Amino acid sequence: MPANSVPPDLRFLLRHPAHFIALGFGSGLSRLAPGTVGTLVAIPLFLLLMQLPEWQHYVLIALAFVLGVWACARTGQALGVADHGGMVWDEIVAFLLVLEFTPHQAWWWLIAFTLFRLFDVWKPFPIRQCDARLKGGFGVMFDDMLAAVYSILSLMGLQWLTLNF
Repeated sequence: MPANSVPPDLRFLLRHPAHFIALGFGSGLSRLAPGTVGTLVAIPLFLLLMQLPEWQHYVLIALAFVLGVWACARTGQALGVADHGGMVWDEIVAFLLVLEFTPHQAWWWLIAFTLFRLFDVWKPFPIRQCDARLKGGFGVMFDDMLAAVYSILSLMGLQWLTLNF
């Protein structure tokens, strides 16, 4: 962590709404695997989202992405690290999108979670390249959306296999 970096804590989390959002309502303060903890936050949010008509899900996910660009840019600047590991809003929003394409069964949600975390950590082409080149809040958010696309395509392939074999 750079010398001018501020480690996030509860006080930092509550200092500005952008910090609260970017740090996933506090889930990003986890000392152990904050990205994984942040991804899990998407599950209860998705359960709430399911109460709305499906077309509204996509609008709200798009708005959450735009909100994340702002919140992650501001929080990264305050922390002195553009893509700080505690900023997990990108995981939350991306996993919300993955859940949109996941059958509503616990087994499929576990597969979706595993696939998303795999692609988010592994960063296959072009995710790693985008992560390295795109900066600021958009860069933070975009590479996780690519991991979501990989996860969705993998889920669709697995669903096809289970229906045809």
